[in-house]
Amino acid sequence: MNNKPLFSIITVCFNASHTIGRTLQSVASQSCTDYEHIIVDGASRDNTLDIVNESGRPELRRVLSEPDKGLYDAMNKGIGMARGKYLIFLNAGDKFHDAGSLASVARVIAENDFPGVVYGQTNLVDDNGAFLAPRHLTAPAKLTFKSFATGMKVCHQAFVALRAIAPLYDTAWRYSADYEWCIRCLMHSRKNVYTGGVLIDYLSEGMTTANRRRSLVERFKIMCRYYGTVPTAVRHVGFVPRFLINKLKTKPL
Repeated sequence: MNNKPLFSIITVCFNASHTIGRTLQSVASQSCTDYEHIIVDGASRDNTLDIVNESGRPELRRVLSEPDKGLYDAMNKGIGMARGKYLIFLNAGDKFHDAGSLASVARVIAENDFPGVVYGQTNLVDDNGAFLAPRHLTAPAKLTFKSFATGMKVCHQAFVALRAIAPLYDTAWRYSADYEWCIRCLMHSRKNVYTGGVLIDYLSEGMTTANRRRSLVERFKIMCRYYGTVPTAVRHVGFVPRFLINKLKTKPL
């Protein structure tokens, strides 16, 4: 294994036997092999580890299986193990959009003198990996620190960060530490580059989705910290009509 690969792909999982296989297959199928695949397992009690050990490309993989204190603690363990120049978080059930996804990121990095952040679009998939819809927020063609003032404009899995500027996750945030982490990465990034297309197929029922209300409360607090309380409150007043319209659209007749 390359001791200093271009990418450290970090997969956090727990009792993920139903979904981990497609993630492993997605990584193993990449045409770009300048990566290490770090599996951080929370001491699964099903056959997740059996699937990990029997799948993918073991020569490019490292596995840690032990109890953790939650998702973001496990992700911090992955960062601690990482030897790559860039971090990609691809959790159980998530996958690269196609076999050329990693190569497209590598090409952008080479053409732009190692930017702080490389990012792309995201599609949502169901528990079986089938396409559902594009992500409701579209990643902008130009991304800055201010872009996240109105929400997580780029899906965490499609947000590739230079290891040198990437902090550990603040585990005080139980549901939105990924949002806060991306903001801190953007604060220290000298250049952010868009890949120009869909990069990730994201399993829609993640922890944040399942705890949406608590996540939104945390995100509001994070926005106030980084973008100011008054501007954040004003922006949220503007969200109310959009919220009501969406509720009416989804209300059964």
